[in-house]
Amino acid sequence: MFDVLEVSIQVLAALAPVEVRIRRKSLSLAKQLARASESISLNLGEGMSRCDGDKRRHYEIAAGSASDTGSQPSAFASVMMIGIMIIVRTVLDVVSRWLYIISAINTV
Repeated sequence: MFDVLEVSIQVLAALAPVEVRIRRKSLSLAKQLARASESISLNLGEGMSRCDGDKRRHYEIAAGSASDTGSQPSAFASVMMIGIMIIVRTVLDVVSRWLYIISAINTV
């Protein structure tokens, strides 16, 4: 079930060069990207060790962070890395769907 954690770690690796380029243009945007993308993996990892509602809450936070990270491609267009961000956004859409499904399963 935790292929989603591995995928989120791969997304972090894919975003590293993007973040470096964004940082040159907008420090605040780069920091936001770093916080949101790191939050996905961190909350997934913590959620794995929790139970019931606490587990679900961490997965919901990870899903929100995935949505936040994936919703930023237009802000990155000026950095000329839109192609990479479209790919990352597609992966994050899948991650978000997995997380919402996992959260729903943990409510039962």
